[in-house]
Amino acid sequence: MNDDKGEGVAIANLIGTDGCSVVGWVYRWSTGSHAVMWDVQGPQPVSETRPDISDEQKQEIDFDALTRIRKSDSG
Repeated sequence: MNDDKGEGVAIANLIGTDGCSVVGWVYRWSTGSHAVMWDVQGPQPVSETRPDISDEQKQEIDFDALTRIRKSDSG
């Protein structure tokens, strides 16, 4: 991570509802904030993070909402 350029680093994988697919990542930015980055298929329902992240980090990325995302039927 390069603090001078405002870069981030992935700190956890977002695991899909099948329990094994990585559907995105949780990033920690040099500012200390956290954000989600999805794979090329876009937002998908999440079952957990690996490794687990703190409750505060989960709150910041709204983990509860990530578990309620509906799969798109458009294919």
